[in-house]
Amino acid sequence: MKHDIRVGVGGWSFDPWDETFYPPGLSKAKQLRHMSRRVTALEVNATYYSSFKPDTFAKWRDEAPEGFVFSLKAHRFSTVRKTKEDMQKSAGLFLDQGVTQLKEKLGPINWQFPATRKFDPEYFANFLSVLPRKKDGLELRHALEVRGQGFNDPKFHDLLTKHGATVVYAEDDAFPKVRHEGSDFTVARLMQSQADQAAGYPKNEIDRFAKMATDWSKKQDVFVFFISGAKERNPAAAEALQNALGIAPAFPDEPVAGKKAAAKASPAKKAPAAKKK
Repeated sequence: MKHDIRVGVGGWSFDPWDETFYPPGLSKAKQLRHMSRRVTALEVNATYYSSFKPDTFAKWRDEAPEGFVFSLKAHRFSTVRKTKEDMQKSAGLFLDQGVTQLKEKLGPINWQFPATRKFDPEYFANFLSVLPRKKDGLELRHALEVRGQGFNDPKFHDLLTKHGATVVYAEDDAFPKVRHEGSDFTVARLMQSQADQAAGYPKNEIDRFAKMATDWSKKQDVFVFFISGAKERNPAAAEALQNALGIAPAFPDEPVAGKKAAAKASPAKKAPAAKKK
């Protein structure tokens, strides 16, 4: 049985995308609607830094088409707590802000840990134990993004499987590449897009990602996000991967993103380097 594959980028508001992705003159207020009809998922990084009201999540839900998914990054303070009690309180504050207003469009929640956090079985057993599997009748999918050392350990994978969670597969030379097969979904963050490539990556890399996602989808739902790197190229990378996978946009009759704007862009005209996220 083949599982779903969804492809997207981080966020929908980035000024260089006015040149490389969005149709000329598209207002900021219409960018989420347009982006959500060109890719099949989005990672929301803003929730890593700020909290939002339930009405905001509901608005995002209503702007996106049926079948679309939002992956949320948990607040940065959620993954630096030391005691189980503090972990539970912090995770609760994030989950209680209204994230379930996304309803069926709520995708994986990314709990990103700092690179200083090494694998400690007791610490991660406590952390995973405070993450609820359901909230307000919705099943929650938790993905841990780890950037420290020691996570290619069977004990870590056993904990993930026990709690129905997974680890984020991150393609960046600065981070460990950890892959978990014991859950029913997987998340990949691809962070090495290049400004001198129109689609962010050369074709052979896009084909590699397509094969990787297809192989994973034999057993798991797959979420692939192009993040950071040459961020101005990431929407093109997401569309190139969708094309390679045979995934059509939600509404192909709407204006095709960036045809005129892409003509303006050139490898020499790059956006400022994006920070790692």
